[in-house]
Amino acid sequence: MLHACVTGWPVSHSRSPLIHGFWLRRYKIEGDYSVRPVSPQEAVSFYASFASSSYAGANVTVPHKEVACAAAFKRCGAAERLDVANTLWLEDGRLVADNTDGTGFLASLDQAVPGWSEKTGCALIVGAGGASRAVIDALVQRGVERIELVNRTERRAHDVAVRFADKVRPAGFDALAERLSSADLVINATSAGLSGAELTVPWDRAKDSAIVTDLTYVPLQTPFLRGAASAGLTTVDGLGMLLHQAVPGFERWFGVRPEVDAELRAAVVADLAERDSCS
Repeated sequence: MLHACVTGWPVSHSRSPLIHGFWLRRYKIEGDYSVRPVSPQEAVSFYASFASSSYAGANVTVPHKEVACAAAFKRCGAAERLDVANTLWLEDGRLVADNTDGTGFLASLDQAVPGWSEKTGCALIVGAGGASRAVIDALVQRGVERIELVNRTERRAHDVAVRFADKVRPAGFDALAERLSSADLVINATSAGLSGAELTVPWDRAKDSAIVTDLTYVPLQTPFLRGAASAGLTTVDGLGMLLHQAVPGFERWFGVRPEVDAELRAAVVADLAERDSCS
């Protein structure tokens, strides 16, 4: 039996066991996927010795993505470019790391709005946290010509942009209206979502054809998405990214490339609703 897990601190909130457990049952695979809390004190030793554990691989959540990446013998794709990893597996007994957040983001949009990238010359990202780096990297790899990055602290936006040379134009929130007017794709990459009290988004300045998405999936319809929808814009919630970023890991660990479909999405949405009712 093959074993995989999700690691982080805290990690009990993760939906990864639900997603991978769904696929294990669907494809009748003898394996399991569990939760493995890793405290900050044990993180370095845990990932350094991962190859000698009983796991075939793991997902990594905050705050250990950089530590896990540094422990890998080989880093692939976005993990090599960004120095953060969310997916681990073993090759010839050695730890390999990748970051699938960006590919999950692209796959979610590809599924929800086919052909979106062919119409996207400019993308606007709101928020310069860790998630925005993976999204910027993915957009650059897809060939989006211009990426605007606005953040409450402009210095932080500059710190993120410098990694991508001249591909990203950083600015503070005071430039939001101007940058919004030319964006074909608008992305909320702030950690908590945006409410009217935090930031007023002038959706009347957006292109009628703009696509708006949020990396947050709790709640599914964030204030950011509701505002965009009220202006008649196409919106995509953040759940698709969560589901699609899990695909490469499952394939590495269990040998089957799983499908992200309506049945899986419904199972996770039901879980979100149940947890919300209990909170």
